[in-house]
Amino acid sequence: MQELNKKTALVTGASGFTGGYMVKNLLEHGYRVRTLVRSSSNVERLRALPVEIVYGDVTDATVVLAALEGIDIVFHIAALYRAANVPDKEYYTVNVTGTENIMNAALRQGVKRVVYCSTVGVHGHVDYPPADENAPFKPGDIYQETKLAAEKTALFYYCNQRLPVTVVRPSGIYGPGDLRMLKMYRMVQKQRFIMLGRKDPYYHLTHVTDIVEGFRLAGENPHAVGQVYIIAGDGYCTLGEFATYIADDLGIKPKIIRLPLWPVYWAGFICEKIFIPLRLQPPIFRRRVDIYVKDRAFSIDKAKTELGFQPKVNIREGIHATVDWYIEQGYLKPRHTSAV
Repeated sequence: MQELNKKTALVTGASGFTGGYMVKNLLEHGYRVRTLVRSSSNVERLRALPVEIVYGDVTDATVVLAALEGIDIVFHIAALYRAANVPDKEYYTVNVTGTENIMNAALRQGVKRVVYCSTVGVHGHVDYPPADENAPFKPGDIYQETKLAAEKTALFYYCNQRLPVTVVRPSGIYGPGDLRMLKMYRMVQKQRFIMLGRKDPYYHLTHVTDIVEGFRLAGENPHAVGQVYIIAGDGYCTLGEFATYIADDLGIKPKIIRLPLWPVYWAGFICEKIFIPLRLQPPIFRRRVDIYVKDRAFSIDKAKTELGFQPKVNIREGIHATVDWYIEQGYLKPRHTSAV
């Protein structure tokens, strides 16, 4: 009887970094889990788990409708994320149209809750840190623009169709298994960490296990329907401090090299104009420059108060675990003997 009473959750983007952790979190909390992944995805880790795998794309409305049959709660995490070698229309197709397909199918299938994964990036640069959920929208690139458009689509279904939707805006996600920040760790280890311009901006990180716990809490709380929550780590630092924490964990002296901002920005602009029409990844692009100029610091008071969310992994613990994983995988050299 207990097995029959289990909730069934669908996770989109389950083969990715955050989606994979979401699956594990749900299994640990007694959910049946179905995953929607593209046929080209690496599902080796998913096959080792007691989950149902459905192959398809969120842009295919027919596949999405079938995938949501019998589902109680959807965690919509799949997105096109900062690929610089694709045209803008692909961002709209995946991030906006894909989200509309999820919402429409959830409505037709009688899903009890949809948790949409947005991003704190919709707020852009934070003028008065820390920002909360009511801070102005200032998306700074096509990824953030389409995530905001998709967020508005999700809330439209709540307001106009009474679909039980909750929006979560996570801050920078990191942890073992993440390769997006590997370049930064490598630069620090080589003592070649580059900062552009004179500013040392705020950088708000969240360990991936805290992020997915926040997602689950948002999906389970009955009072979270129609609400938006920022999910982030308990505290923020500057980008320079983050590099220093990495260096400390590696047992080396931090060394930061400062370069002027605008030559790199315009080099990125030129590279984009040359490489993107050829569908090639530019070696430099402007979106990556934002990390050096925009403050990203947020309040999680609403999530703490209304969801009972409490981050458990502080930044130094998270960095240590991430460095461990990078070393185990051969991505970084072993720590210096003076490392903690």
